[in-house]
Amino acid sequence: MPKEFFITTAIDYTNSPPHIGHAYEKILADVIARYHRLKGEKVFFLTGVDQHGQKVQQSAAKAGVPPGEFVKGITQKFVDLWKLLDVQYDAWAATTDPLHKKCVQEILQRLRDEKRIYKDKQAGYYSVRQEQFLTDKERGPDGEFGPEWGEVEFREEENYYFKLSEHKEWLLGYLKNHPDCVAPSFRQTELINAVEKISGDLCISRPKSRLNWGIELPFDKDFVNYVWFDALTNYISFVGYDPKIDNYEKQSPEFRDKWPALQIIGKDILIPAHGIYWLIMLHAIGFPDEAMPQLLVHGWWNLSGAKMSKSVGNIIDPFVLIDKYGAEALRYYLMSDIATGGDADFSEERLITRYNTDLANTLGNLLNRTLNMTQRYCGRVIKAFPGVPLDLTNAGGKSPAFDLLTRCRMTLDSYRRQADAHSVSGLMQAALELPRQANFLIDDCAPWNLAKNPDQKQRLLLLLFTLVEALRLTAILISPVLPKAAHGIFDQLNWKMELSGKEERFSLADAEWGGLPDGHVVGKPVPLFPRIEG
Repeated sequence: MPKEFFITTAIDYTNSPPHIGHAYEKILADVIARYHRLKGEKVFFLTGVDQHGQKVQQSAAKAGVPPGEFVKGITQKFVDLWKLLDVQYDAWAATTDPLHKKCVQEILQRLRDEKRIYKDKQAGYYSVRQEQFLTDKERGPDGEFGPEWGEVEFREEENYYFKLSEHKEWLLGYLKNHPDCVAPSFRQTELINAVEKISGDLCISRPKSRLNWGIELPFDKDFVNYVWFDALTNYISFVGYDPKIDNYEKQSPEFRDKWPALQIIGKDILIPAHGIYWLIMLHAIGFPDEAMPQLLVHGWWNLSGAKMSKSVGNIIDPFVLIDKYGAEALRYYLMSDIATGGDADFSEERLITRYNTDLANTLGNLLNRTLNMTQRYCGRVIKAFPGVPLDLTNAGGKSPAFDLLTRCRMTLDSYRRQADAHSVSGLMQAALELPRQANFLIDDCAPWNLAKNPDQKQRLLLLLFTLVEALRLTAILISPVLPKAAHGIFDQLNWKMELSGKEERFSLADAEWGGLPDGHVVGKPVPLFPRIEG
């Protein structure tokens, strides 16, 4: 029985409402999950919220409400946004869930029993943003702690420590022997450089005297768990991992059928959280090298070259954009205008331009022109020409229809390569190549002239079949990014109507030329991508 394709995103920290970066990450994961379902694979998509920690406690106090009530309100905003954006996940992780709390505490107790956790007193500089103590390794060339650490203050307190440093050599060896552990590859190089600097252990507790909003240590009621040591565990706690079983191979079949995961994270939480803490945590509780997750690291959406930040006040609200342009327009822009792994500047003007050019003028225009012509020239009844299309040229030369068939095969190859490499922008570029070429075909063949000559009837019917087939294939290819638009195309083609609105309506196995039967009746055109004016 084949394993499930297990995909996760970083769970969203509930100290503030969602912004455009959150939307990008979830849509990216949703697109990748939909692509694997399109291939016929069984997929499990986990996402959720990280609800504990000092920043949440501080934000709740500032709002004048208990932390539990505060995170409930913020969590609902994330849930509402994913529904609006049509992000279809299979499981929801919330770190206040009793199932998660139990798993975290049992892992902590096991590590304590194995003497991998010890108590010690520490005096040093503490990053309030990252909620961790810093060492001289984190200082920049000027001797100061960089802006990525936020507010840094001196503290002295007793805490519990996880023996992180004793796993340093294992992690270095693992990363060097598994070059595809982190994508893109330059992020893995950055991670290796960071691992080489590991010099101490990880503080995994906070005294309740200053932080009580967290999971209590099972072996000391005066402390709560460090937020990262809590949050990272969600990736296994919500898919059935049993901490009491110390042999990975004896974990339940349900867990091992899913794990390991493809984990989608932002570049800011690769080091140290996911690339160091998480991989070492898994190693410490007995996960073998072949059970380590793959980390797909994406970049940031910036504004005029600067990172979006609540403190700076340059946050883009995705709810506002959805109200103005619709969810599909936002999904398309965020997936097409940034290369996975890189950064990009957010531009509302660019959103409008790309939507109008690629969707309204290219794909929407093709759909409208094609269905109007089928209605006018053949009463909406399609004559099928399976296999290699007949020659559409007067002189028997190279056929534009044959060119489109060749382009279709090239497009499918490119589409699969881009999608398998998690290049969603490349996936969409490949998918839209068919409607671009189909529009050129209309201009070349001039069906309005063919319709005037009875001797050209066969060529006209072939052209219409070719255009409708191009639309059918395009709908399949765009469905991971634009699911509602894909359904809209199939609805207007009057195709697979019994599955209207259901994701199983689309299959990559159906993306073969000649799928429409002879005598198929298409529907009437309805504007699918009305232009955005302004």
